[in-house]
Amino acid sequence: MRLPTLAVAVLTCSLAQPALADIAIGVAGPMSGAFAVLGAQVRAGAEAAIADVNTAGGVLGQHLVLEVADDACDAKQAITAAGELTAKKVALVVGHLCSSASIPASAIYFDAGVIQISPASTNPAYTDNRPGAGTFRVCGRDDEQGEIAGAFLANRFPRKNIAIVDDKSPYGKGLADQTRKSFNAAGGKEVFDDEYTPGARDYTALVSRLKAADAEVTYVGGYAADAGLLARQMKDQGMTTVMIGGDALATEDFLKAAGDAGDGTFMTFPPDARKNPENAALVDRFRKQGVEPEGYTLNAYAAVQVWAAAATSAASTAFNKVAPAIAAGDFTTALGNLKFDAKGDLSNPGYVFYQWKNGDFRALTP
Repeated sequence: MRLPTLAVAVLTCSLAQPALADIAIGVAGPMSGAFAVLGAQVRAGAEAAIADVNTAGGVLGQHLVLEVADDACDAKQAITAAGELTAKKVALVVGHLCSSASIPASAIYFDAGVIQISPASTNPAYTDNRPGAGTFRVCGRDDEQGEIAGAFLANRFPRKNIAIVDDKSPYGKGLADQTRKSFNAAGGKEVFDDEYTPGARDYTALVSRLKAADAEVTYVGGYAADAGLLARQMKDQGMTTVMIGGDALATEDFLKAAGDAGDGTFMTFPPDARKNPENAALVDRFRKQGVEPEGYTLNAYAAVQVWAAAATSAASTAFNKVAPAIAAGDFTTALGNLKFDAKGDLSNPGYVFYQWKNGDFRALTP
């Protein structure tokens, strides 16, 4: 049978077109080392989002494929990881997790025309000093956490001896500095201020100094495992100090290190997306796969959602099309409705206070 001339032309054209290539999506974070549990959260969230996008038909008819790079939350390794991912022509990097990694990597991604969306880097410098359009985060900032944490210290513990310690990292120190600033502005004055070395196995000397200062409340700027160990060792030395920290404590890794000494610990964190009824099916899928979508899991999932929606809206995966689409967009995600300001920060991160009780953390009632 002879095909019409137009049909022949269309068939010939379609046969000549190469198949659409997959779109590489990078995930960068601590896949090894002391913070590997957090890196696993980011990878799990991104993997799940990529699978769901592909099930729905992909982005612009192309499937997404995952590329993973390990930075161990180290600045030098982050630069290497960024180089690995840009060499693989990724269109998006979900990462990094630690601010100390995200900040140096951001310039590499911008130069390579790669969108970077961090699920967890809260240091203000990440976006205040961003190299240009294309650098975003789906979490809040240390100054936002610090503002409410400092006010919380002043209002809830007005006559208590307050200590502030941090792990010297861009995340931990930045969080402690902002909390101190807010606490002092509210009229408070800490009785003790010190730093500690992350990843140490013995904080006895620090605990002894806290005990000598009669610290009744200790604000910790640092990560979950260290804060948990510090809480345990304070209890071992007979201290009944209340611990307060930031978003990094919103993981079972904190309780594993602290044991029952973690009970009663306060922390700032955005509204728990797991509790959103609209995420019920998604959370159930994670749990059936043996993954508890805590911490930054749903942040990473949302980062992929934002990029996929922006690329679809822009009808392109090109950096110069997707970056402005993200900046101008309004996105429905696992974290709720997200919009970005001119710096690439969330317009409304909405930090609230939680408290660990009986093996789980719950939001404080106003």
